[in-house]
Amino acid sequence: MGMDSYLTLRAGREFSGEFEDRRSRFIAQLCHVAGEAEADEFIAEVRSRHHDARHNVPAWILCDGCERCSDDGEPSRTSGMPVLEVLRGEGLKDVCCVVTRYFGGTLLGPGGLVRAYTAAAQEAVAAARDAGGIAEMTLVTKVVVQLPYALYDRVGRLAADAGGKVIDQLFLEDVQLTVAFRSGDEAPFVDAVRELACGEELCRVGEPVFAEF
Repeated sequence: MGMDSYLTLRAGREFSGEFEDRRSRFIAQLCHVAGEAEADEFIAEVRSRHHDARHNVPAWILCDGCERCSDDGEPSRTSGMPVLEVLRGEGLKDVCCVVTRYFGGTLLGPGGLVRAYTAAAQEAVAAARDAGGIAEMTLVTKVVVQLPYALYDRVGRLAADAGGKVIDQLFLEDVQLTVAFRSGDEAPFVDAVRELACGEELCRVGEPVFAEF
């Protein structure tokens, strides 16, 4: 994939932005989606919310690279593509934006439409950013360490030195620590723990997953 981080919206919140040109109102609505089905649901929801609008123009991008947009009756490439370009340009993934247009009676021409749809989508992204609604997802590898109490402090220090975050600890007959690393940073930690344990393997390394780090 080559991508070790991307930006997305925090789930469960919707952000909007608005732009007006010659009495045409463009309202961009932006939310997090986990897949194509959720994008379709959000588009349907916005369409029913603004059933009296002339156009509801959708665009979405997923973190697997899938993306789609529609001009929803506007002239070709004047609306859906500009909205998609805003999402791409901001580095956002797993997001869906629907721009609703209430027609103001004056034709804006292709250039005017591109400008208006772009501006509305940018306003929605800016609103999300201002509200702390944008999250960075990073490729994270979790390491579970099973260790005797005597090594607890030293392993904790090794984790911190390697840039890891302890996200869980269980204190039983020995200690089980779960440490999250930006993928790639876990290798020096695993080596250091092996050395500390005189060659014994105390670490179990998980598969990399995208998460907030």
